[in-house]
Amino acid sequence: MLTVVTEDGSTRGGSLIDEIVQEGARRMLAAALEAEVDAYIAELADEKDERGRRLVVRNGHHQPRNVTTAAGTGEVKAPRVNDKRIDEETGERKRFSSAILPPWARKSPKISEVLPLLYLHGLSSGDFVPALEQFLGSSAGLSPATVTRLTTQWQADHKAFGERNLSATDYVYVWADGIHLRIRLEETKAAVLVVMGVRADGTKELIAMADGYRESAESWASLLRDGARRGMRAPVLAVGDGALGFWNALHEVFPETRHQRCWVHKTANVLDSLPKSAQPAAKKAIRDIYNAEDKEHAARAVKAFEKQYKAKFPKAVKKITDDEVELLAFYDFPAEHWIHLRTTNPIESTFATVRLRTKVTKGAGSRAAALAMVFKLVESAQARWRAVNAPHLVALVRAGARFERGELLERPETLAA
Repeated sequence: MLTVVTEDGSTRGGSLIDEIVQEGARRMLAAALEAEVDAYIAELADEKDERGRRLVVRNGHHQPRNVTTAAGTGEVKAPRVNDKRIDEETGERKRFSSAILPPWARKSPKISEVLPLLYLHGLSSGDFVPALEQFLGSSAGLSPATVTRLTTQWQADHKAFGERNLSATDYVYVWADGIHLRIRLEETKAAVLVVMGVRADGTKELIAMADGYRESAESWASLLRDGARRGMRAPVLAVGDGALGFWNALHEVFPETRHQRCWVHKTANVLDSLPKSAQPAAKKAIRDIYNAEDKEHAARAVKAFEKQYKAKFPKAVKKITDDEVELLAFYDFPAEHWIHLRTTNPIESTFATVRLRTKVTKGAGSRAAALAMVFKLVESAQARWRAVNAPHLVALVRAGARFERGELLERPETLAA
């Protein structure tokens, strides 16, 4: 087929390079669907009836449908399977379901991920169609009504997340922080209260996310009480900023949990108490504390900091010496975990991207919808979180193993048996 290309590389239907990408993506998708069905049929080739005829065979193609992906919108004809096998439990015919293109799918999950980003940018549902049409080359399946249904579904997902049973999951470490986002919350001083945790297998997971007040002990207590009510066990160690009302709430709900103050927040607070000329040297002295080879050397570094700055800057020194126990708690855990436990960076790094998306959002919208958008962003990011270093040691920490200078000193009898 001949295609007329103008001097700027475009065609009557748009850019030639976009058309090539879309056509290539369509062909690759069609080939992948064919390969998926061929593998399914080949795997069940030995399934035959009493006459020796195969029970699982191909059966032409489904009606073509337009599918929207990041490469644009294209027509796809999915192969059809005739599966005559009967499910013994239900008595119904078994059905083939594509993992690549689920039944009735009209857009890829990546497209759904784009929508909360646009919403957080302040884009109204009525603006989604022209905005995405320019990018995708089609407005199919992206009407304002579709977007409204999606936001409703996201709110339902967030609600279900906040009501799920936590008794089957053990969070050994947790990070807590109140993130201020300029999103559509009802109160200007409201924050998104976030609790993330490390499971016994070393993987990280979002535990809770709700709106409240960052410094309010009651807001944090409400969040933690709800977690305990749903079966959450007391973590071994919690990491957070010293200014949070979280600590009083933690003492009330999970009194046995140890405290670790975030060194990033603490460093910023100390430096704010010093003149700019003294900040570079003080920052290096603080780094020497939390980068020490063990707790004993860290305590010496605290003494050195106190000796150097107490005479001129007693308030700055007091910020460290008053919280020394909580600042050095991470040294009692595996050395491989220290880098994870001395700051709230797992939360900060996750929400750094969200903050970039929420600079100008001031439009109308419900609190529930705004929180649902943030939840979907974090949920998407969660798939890319990596486990903590030496994940096998997390279960030992929960079991009560003792560590000295970051190394295993005493293994619990129950695990040593």
